[in-house]
Amino acid sequence: MHADPLKNRLLSSLPYDEWQRWRSELEWVDMPLGHVLYESGSTLKHVYFPVTSIVSLLYVMENGASAEIAVCGKEGLVGISLFMGGESTPSRAVVQSAGYGFRLRAQVMKDEFNRAGPVLHLLLRYTQALITQMSQTAVCNRHHTLDQQLCRWLLLSMDRLEGNELIMTQELIANMLGVRREGVTEGALKLQNLGYIRYSRGRITVLNRPGLEERTCECYAVVKREYDRLLPATQET
Repeated sequence: MHADPLKNRLLSSLPYDEWQRWRSELEWVDMPLGHVLYESGSTLKHVYFPVTSIVSLLYVMENGASAEIAVCGKEGLVGISLFMGGESTPSRAVVQSAGYGFRLRAQVMKDEFNRAGPVLHLLLRYTQALITQMSQTAVCNRHHTLDQQLCRWLLLSMDRLEGNELIMTQELIANMLGVRREGVTEGALKLQNLGYIRYSRGRITVLNRPGLEERTCECYAVVKREYDRLLPATQET
């Protein structure tokens, strides 16, 4: 399989001069399922640009319980705290769907951000979109049913994958949503009985995307609109 960094939406949106500066600095990385890119409180040494993988940003409690606050895939990058001034973050980044991506050394990213050129504005727009997703996730988890949350989560994941399949155990989904595994089992079974998904041995296949979109809450559409509004759809030259 040809590993193409320009399949990442942010990288493909870099103006020509910036892309020429970055291309030799980008390093291909394998992202196996469950791999932790960084732990809570650790200093970031790289930012990551997923291509065929999806990364989940989790907030981890002192007792070990966790809940997902955002997902990142081919539309963005993992590690915004690096250029936002924090150097570290209280969240954990773990690969939710296996694949590959590219990483960039921390100093290269900081130097580029400090140039205050077009990359800075691109990264700030992406950060605004990511904050919207985090905020909407918090509202969704508080006010909407597990059924709606599961549909939102599946749709966000599908937007970040090439096909219609996701390899993910119910236990991992429960950890992402911060709910009991039994609730996920019940929700997945309900969607399967409706003919929206097929779930077998950790493999979820979306069979009826319009059905999921109809069943989910408004949170999915709010997040998608914001990403589409803030991020370029094609490469800038």
